[in-house]
Amino acid sequence: MAYAYSPGLKVLESVTLQRDRRLPLSGEILVSQDDNVSAEQVVMKTDMPGRADMMNIVSMLGCLPNEIEKYMKKKQGDPIKTHELIAESSSFFGLFKTRIESPIDGTIESISPVTGQLTLRGKPIPVEVKAYIDGTILSTDGKEHVIVETTGSFIQGIFGVGGETCGNIEIAVESSDTPLTIDSLSENHKDKIVVGGSYVTYDVLMRAKEIGIKAIIVGGFDDSDLKKFLGFDLGVAITGQEKLGLTLIITEGFGEIPMAEKTFNLLRKFSGMRASVNGATQIRAGVMRPEIIIPLQNADKTTDESKTKLVLEVGKSVRVIREPFFGRLGIIKSLPAELTKLSTESMARVLEVEFENGERAVIPRANVEVIAME
Repeated sequence: MAYAYSPGLKVLESVTLQRDRRLPLSGEILVSQDDNVSAEQVVMKTDMPGRADMMNIVSMLGCLPNEIEKYMKKKQGDPIKTHELIAESSSFFGLFKTRIESPIDGTIESISPVTGQLTLRGKPIPVEVKAYIDGTILSTDGKEHVIVETTGSFIQGIFGVGGETCGNIEIAVESSDTPLTIDSLSENHKDKIVVGGSYVTYDVLMRAKEIGIKAIIVGGFDDSDLKKFLGFDLGVAITGQEKLGLTLIITEGFGEIPMAEKTFNLLRKFSGMRASVNGATQIRAGVMRPEIIIPLQNADKTTDESKTKLVLEVGKSVRVIREPFFGRLGIIKSLPAELTKLSTESMARVLEVEFENGERAVIPRANVEVIAME
C-alpha cells in the first residue's frame, strides 16, 4: 500500500526512544552496556587538538631557514608556556640579542628548515558528552559513541533555540491559551523547565534568564523578539549551539498561538517530573525538531518512536500551517484521490479536515502537518 508522508510533529505519551551520543573523534567511553545513567552524567570524553599558530621565525631571527635549529631553545614536541623563551639569536659579538617568546601554552608541533615556519599547537581542548536523558546504555562502540535508551513521553516543537538541558517541569499558567508573563515567574522557578501557554515576550525571557530558569516551553513567540533574544538575525540555519543561558521551545509557531491541548495536558500531567529538552532545530533537508523527553520508570504500553509514521490518513490529527486556517487543529475526514482546482486556479491534491468546533474545510495537503498523538 502506498502512503502519503507529510512533515509533522510527534506528541507521544508512552514511547521507547534511543539517542545516539557521539564524540567528535575517538576518546574514552566511561560507561558499559546495560549501565543505568542520569541525564547529566558524563558518558564519554576526549581531547580536541588545540589551535595551531604559525610563526615566521626566520624573519624574526634574521636567519636562513636551514639555520633555525641552532637558535632554537626548544625542540619539536617540547611543551611550552606563554612568554617562555623558545628561540634566541645574537649579533655584534653578543651585544644585541633577539629573543622569541611563546605567545601560548602548548607544544612545538613542527620546525620547518625549508619554509622557516614554526608551528605552535595550543593546549588540548577537553570535550565531555553527557547522557542527555535518564536511561540505560543500549550499546557502545568503545571509541566514539554510545546509544542511550529510555521509555517515557516525547513531545516535539515547531522551533527552538538553545542546547540540551534538563530539569523538573513547572506549569506557570492556568491554561494553554494564557500568555507567560513576568508575573507568572518567581525565584522558585530557578533550574526548572517552565511551561507557558500561548505566548512569551523578549522581556519575559530576559527575566527567566535572571532567575536561572533552564528552559521555557510555550506556544508562540514573535520573530522580531527572536532576533533581539539571539542578538543576530538567524536566517536559515541549524540552531542549538547558541550560548543563551536558556533554551526556548515553541510548540505551535510564530505569533500568539495557544499551545495544543494535548501537548499542554501532557506536560501538566507530568508537572514536577524531570525532563530533558533540546532546542536544536533544522528546517531544511534532514529535518530536526526541538524536543522534550520525560523518562518514566513504570511506563505502560509503549511504542517505538522510530516506527511512528507521519502519514496522511483518515482519522489522523493535523495542524494547518498556512492561512486562512493557520494554527488550527483538526481531524482528516477524507483524502480525495483526484486533483482539485483551488481558488488560485492551480490544481492540487487536497484533504477534508474537521476542526475542533465541528467546522469542515477542504485544504491543500501541502498546507497541513501531521501530529502523531498516541
